[in-house]
Amino acid sequence: MSAIRLLVLGAVRLHGRAHGYQVRGDLELWGAHEWSSAKPGSIYHALKQMAGQGLLHAHEVAPSTAGGPPRTEYEVTEAGTREYFALLRAAVSSYGERLDVLSAGLGFIVDLSREEAVELLGRRVEGLEEWRRGVVGYYTPEEGPGQMGHIGEIMDMWVHSAEADAEWTRALIRRIEGGAYSFAGEGGRPYEGVLAEEHPGAAPSP
Repeated sequence: MSAIRLLVLGAVRLHGRAHGYQVRGDLELWGAHEWSSAKPGSIYHALKQMAGQGLLHAHEVAPSTAGGPPRTEYEVTEAGTREYFALLRAAVSSYGERLDVLSAGLGFIVDLSREEAVELLGRRVEGLEEWRRGVVGYYTPEEGPGQMGHIGEIMDMWVHSAEADAEWTRALIRRIEGGAYSFAGEGGRPYEGVLAEEHPGAAPSP
């Protein structure tokens, strides 16, 4: 799964219409250029690619009064909205993907309803627990890594990572169930204070 597609679709959707520099500004504010492949070149490539795939509509905008070439503003199409929510749901429930995929999902999790976010995160915990059971079929944590020589350190790392990841996810579920953040359909402004510019908030969930 590609984190950059989710990040770019989500950022464009927040603006309604956005050019590449605006998308880049939002993602850099989130530090996405550090924890994902959302570098300037990748962002502009993704915009053009998804426009070619019908997920974004490209609008040619007249040059600014300061001069310079026309900018292209992008808008998410109906197909792009379907793709966005499919990617978002997959990212939030993911457990075997790279960490940037989950990070991208968390960045836009408030575009889901609170109930769906909790459900998807619950699936993530179930996946992590199943993964851990698969690992301990070859390795007994209580006996420590020495039982398999230095290869046991790999198994030990996997077990501890799965346990810590599941516990972190359970804690996030508790925070969300306890009322943290503003989710889709709740009438708030989910992205207030976390965007590069002032925006009215996310577009409604389908």
